[in-house]
Amino acid sequence: MKILLPIDGSACALAAVRHALQLVTEGLKADFVLANVQTPASLYEVMVVHDADSIERLRSAAGADLLAPAEALLDAAGVSWESEVAGGEPQTMLIELLENYGCNAVVMGACGMGEPGDADLGSVTLALLQHSPVPVTVVRPPADDDGG
Repeated sequence: MKILLPIDGSACALAAVRHALQLVTEGLKADFVLANVQTPASLYEVMVVHDADSIERLRSAAGADLLAPAEALLDAAGVSWESEVAGGEPQTMLIELLENYGCNAVVMGACGMGEPGDADLGSVTLALLQHSPVPVTVVRPPADDDGG
Protein backbone atom coordinates (compact mmCIF):
# COMPACT_ATOMS: atom_id res chain seq x y z
CA MET A 1 0.00 0.00 0.00
CA LYS A 2 1.21 3.50 -0.81
CA ILE A 3 -0.08 6.37 1.33
CA LEU A 4 0.05 10.08 0.48
CA LEU A 5 0.89 12.30 3.47
CA PRO A 6 0.24 15.99 2.68
CA ILE A 7 2.61 18.12 4.76
CA ASP A 8 2.04 21.84 5.28
CA GLY A 9 4.18 22.46 8.34
CA SER A 10 1.29 22.27 10.79
CA ALA A 11 1.03 20.23 13.98
CA CYS A 12 -2.00 18.51 12.42
CA ALA A 13 0.10 17.27 9.49
CA LEU A 14 2.69 15.78 11.84
CA ALA A 15 -0.11 14.15 13.87
CA ALA A 16 -1.20 12.49 10.62
CA VAL A 17 2.35 11.20 10.03
CA ARG A 18 2.43 9.79 13.57
CA HIS A 19 -0.96 8.13 12.99
CA ALA A 20 0.27 6.54 9.76
CA LEU A 21 3.37 5.27 11.55
CA GLN A 22 1.16 3.79 14.28
CA LEU A 23 -0.70 1.87 11.58
CA VAL A 24 2.64 0.45 10.39
CA THR A 25 3.52 -0.49 13.97
CA GLU A 26 0.22 -2.37 14.13
CA GLY A 27 1.10 -4.37 11.02
CA LEU A 28 0.14 -2.32 7.96
CA LYS A 29 2.65 -2.72 5.14
CA ALA A 30 2.98 0.73 3.60
CA ASP A 31 5.28 3.07 1.76
CA PHE A 32 4.74 6.80 1.99
CA VAL A 33 4.72 9.80 -0.29
CA LEU A 34 5.24 13.11 1.49
CA ALA A 35 3.88 16.06 -0.45
CA ASN A 36 4.12 19.78 0.10
CA VAL A 37 2.32 22.08 -2.29
CA GLN A 38 3.50 25.65 -2.62
CA THR A 39 0.82 28.04 -3.88
CA PRO A 40 1.55 30.10 -6.98
CA ALA A 41 3.61 33.26 -6.55
CA SER A 42 1.65 36.37 -5.64
CA LEU A 43 1.84 39.52 -7.72
CA TYR A 44 3.88 41.10 -4.92
CA GLU A 45 6.46 38.28 -5.03
CA VAL A 46 6.73 38.54 -8.80
CA MET A 47 7.16 42.33 -8.65
CA VAL A 48 9.82 42.17 -5.91
CA VAL A 49 11.86 39.22 -7.16
CA HIS A 50 11.39 39.62 -10.95
CA ASP A 51 12.92 36.21 -11.67
CA ALA A 52 10.72 33.12 -11.99
CA ASP A 53 13.67 30.78 -11.39
CA SER A 54 14.53 32.54 -8.13
CA ILE A 55 10.92 32.31 -6.96
CA GLU A 56 10.88 28.60 -7.81
CA ARG A 57 14.12 27.99 -5.88
CA LEU A 58 12.74 29.85 -2.85
CA ARG A 59 9.49 27.89 -2.94
CA SER A 60 11.31 24.57 -3.33
CA ALA A 61 13.55 25.41 -0.37
CA ALA A 62 10.54 26.44 1.73
CA GLY A 63 8.74 23.21 0.87
CA ALA A 64 11.80 21.13 1.70
CA ASP A 65 12.04 22.84 5.10
CA LEU A 66 8.38 22.04 5.80
CA LEU A 67 8.89 18.40 4.81
CA ALA A 68 12.00 17.90 6.98
CA PRO A 69 10.26 17.08 10.31
CA ALA A 70 8.00 14.50 8.64
CA GLU A 71 10.97 12.99 6.80
CA ALA A 72 12.82 12.72 10.12
CA LEU A 73 9.87 10.86 11.69
CA LEU A 74 9.74 8.40 8.79
CA ASP A 75 13.52 7.93 8.83
CA ALA A 76 13.46 7.23 12.57
CA ALA A 77 10.74 4.60 12.01
CA GLY A 78 12.76 2.98 9.21
CA VAL A 79 9.95 3.07 6.66
CA SER A 80 10.21 3.64 2.93
CA TRP A 81 9.24 7.08 1.67
CA GLU A 82 9.66 9.57 -1.12
CA SER A 83 8.78 13.24 -1.18
CA GLU A 84 7.90 16.01 -3.56
CA VAL A 85 7.48 19.76 -3.39
CA ALA A 86 4.94 20.77 -6.03
CA GLY A 87 3.62 24.13 -7.12
CA GLY A 88 -0.01 25.03 -7.70
CA GLU A 89 -3.34 24.99 -5.94
CA PRO A 90 -3.06 22.44 -3.10
CA GLN A 91 -6.46 20.82 -3.67
CA THR A 92 -5.71 20.11 -7.33
CA MET A 93 -2.04 19.22 -6.94
CA LEU A 94 -2.60 16.71 -4.14
CA ILE A 95 -5.10 14.78 -6.29
CA GLU A 96 -2.61 14.87 -9.16
CA LEU A 97 0.24 13.69 -6.92
CA LEU A 98 -1.70 10.79 -5.45
CA GLU A 99 -2.57 9.63 -8.96
CA ASN A 100 0.99 10.12 -10.27
CA TYR A 101 2.51 8.12 -7.41
CA GLY A 102 -0.19 5.42 -7.50
CA CYS A 103 -1.28 6.03 -3.92
CA ASN A 104 -3.99 3.82 -2.44
CA ALA A 105 -4.92 6.16 0.42
CA VAL A 106 -4.39 9.60 1.95
CA VAL A 107 -3.73 10.28 5.63
CA MET A 108 -3.86 13.98 6.44
CA GLY A 109 -4.34 16.45 9.24
CA ALA A 110 -7.72 17.97 9.91
CA CYS A 111 -6.76 21.58 10.39
CA GLY A 112 -3.77 22.56 8.28
CA MET A 113 -2.23 25.96 8.88
CA GLY A 114 -5.43 27.48 10.27
CA GLU A 115 -6.34 27.53 13.93
CA PRO A 116 -5.51 24.14 15.51
CA GLY A 117 -8.45 24.45 17.87
CA ASP A 118 -11.01 24.95 15.10
CA ALA A 119 -13.69 22.28 14.97
CA ASP A 120 -13.97 22.82 11.23
CA LEU A 121 -11.90 20.97 8.69
CA GLY A 122 -9.49 22.95 6.54
CA SER A 123 -10.37 23.77 2.94
CA VAL A 124 -7.73 21.41 1.52
CA THR A 125 -8.97 18.57 3.73
CA LEU A 126 -12.55 19.17 2.65
CA ALA A 127 -11.53 19.24 -1.01
CA LEU A 128 -9.71 15.92 -0.73
CA LEU A 129 -12.64 14.34 1.10
CA GLN A 130 -14.91 15.44 -1.75
CA HIS A 131 -12.68 14.69 -4.75
CA SER A 132 -10.13 12.03 -3.86
CA PRO A 133 -10.43 8.81 -5.87
CA VAL A 134 -8.94 6.90 -2.90
CA PRO A 135 -9.91 6.73 0.80
CA VAL A 136 -8.93 9.72 2.95
CA THR A 137 -8.25 9.39 6.67
CA VAL A 138 -8.45 12.69 8.55
CA VAL A 139 -6.43 12.87 11.75
CA ARG A 140 -7.13 15.37 14.49
CA PRO A 141 -4.21 16.21 16.78
CA PRO A 142 -4.31 14.93 20.35
CA ALA A 143 -6.18 17.26 22.71
CA ASP A 144 -2.94 18.40 24.39
CA ASP A 145 -1.59 19.59 20.99
CA ASP A 146 -4.42 22.04 20.36
CA GLY A 147 -4.60 23.65 23.76
CA GLY A 148 -7.98 22.04 24.53
